[in-house]
Amino acid sequence: MKDILYAPWRDEYVTNQKIEGCVFCHISSHENDDDGLHVLYRDEHCFLVMNKYPYTPGHFMIIPHVHTDKLEDLPSEVWLHMSALAQKGVRLLKEGMNARGVNIGMNLGIAGGAGIAEHIHMHLVPRWERDTNFITSIADTRVYSTDFEKIYQKMKSLINNYLVD
Repeated sequence: MKDILYAPWRDEYVTNQKIEGCVFCHISSHENDDDGLHVLYRDEHCFLVMNKYPYTPGHFMIIPHVHTDKLEDLPSEVWLHMSALAQKGVRLLKEGMNARGVNIGMNLGIAGGAGIAEHIHMHLVPRWERDTNFITSIADTRVYSTDFEKIYQKMKSLINNYLVD
């Protein structure tokens, strides 16, 4: 018999209204709902949004406003801007969130493991020593150790210190 781990605080993720079309284009075009969509930052090229299904607390994504599934078609200036935001984002996670390491990655295409393959995005995942344990490794279950909304508010309060020049 398989054990069940209940996480009632995730109920809103399951019962929340589904967004039609590209979720990232929806977020890009709804600046007036940044807090509800958990947007940390936005500028003319990109926006940063908390991952709704994070690997670790503080996991966020850098997403270009340009809708494309091909990194090779992304304008170079946007790619360079994403890279600059990634550098600043790593500093935010290390200094502001006390991460001991950071995984950065892009899964391009369904075959590359992208959950949302139609719109490229870059993940920044803060890591701590021993943050993966038996429940992640053996039970294929992830434990999120703190309240998602608290982490969002903390990171949002730090953005101006790390991302805005």
